[in-house]
Amino acid sequence: MPWNGCPSRRGLVPFALLTSLGLAAGCDTISGDFNDFMEGLRPPTPIEAAVWAADFNDPGKQRRGIVLLVNAPFGGEEAYLELYRALAQESPDPLVRAAAIRGIGRWGAPADAGILAKGLDNESDQVRLESAISLQRIHAPDVEDAIWKRLTDGNEIESVRVELAIALGQYRSDASFQALCLALDDRSLTLNLAAADSLRVMTGRDFGIDALAWLSWYDAQLRSKLDPFVLGETYLYPTFRRKVGFFESLAFWDPVTFEDPAAPRGLLRTTRRTYGEDDAGDGKPGRP
Repeated sequence: MPWNGCPSRRGLVPFALLTSLGLAAGCDTISGDFNDFMEGLRPPTPIEAAVWAADFNDPGKQRRGIVLLVNAPFGGEEAYLELYRALAQESPDPLVRAAAIRGIGRWGAPADAGILAKGLDNESDQVRLESAISLQRIHAPDVEDAIWKRLTDGNEIESVRVELAIALGQYRSDASFQALCLALDDRSLTLNLAAADSLRVMTGRDFGIDALAWLSWYDAQLRSKLDPFVLGETYLYPTFRRKVGFFESLAFWDPVTFEDPAAPRGLLRTTRRTYGEDDAGDGKPGRP
């Protein structure tokens, strides 16, 4: 019988046992959470990344593996390049295909430009966007027409056209010049500015986003039988930089580095630079 409303001695044993088990379970949970947290801080090994990249049964894991390989210092090995090329053309998953195209842009050769140009016709916005960005990094005259034709397609999304306008700055031709001038009349200010900057790099002149001024100057050059591109600057593809986060700065054993702008592979540098003179300008990818 309970005494004064308190639990009996028989009831004290299971109550204490449950309490101790609860504390033990809580400790196990905390320990497990901590282990999961530490596991999240450990980057995948190169072997794990390669295994994921070759996992055709899990597109999500495959895409992650490709991204890890692309950003690794050894991501340009021929075996990986062959994988990028195959996935860029054959993968049914658009995100996997886009990741592979990024790999070609970072590590591929001018002979791979055709794969990138073909990607501009893909129905996936992400695939076309990655193709446009990658075409900034590889120079091949055979794909110039594909770039400016897609740039002048008013049905294309703005982000793709902006990247194509940037890519077109490396091709000094009448067709590219005219396409960029058309882009100056687009309703997108972002596209206008990208086109104007490419025109500046191509010619060494700067008329802003005034299409009429560009065309008038260009016609005057041609009438005078002068080369409008003789003062052009060396084209360097743009790279991404951001502020290093607090926790990233604590990881002194794995410092964050960013890629530097460089000339596209396949483009011979014969004119003055645009980003300073300390870069070797060999067109090789920079640091990841």
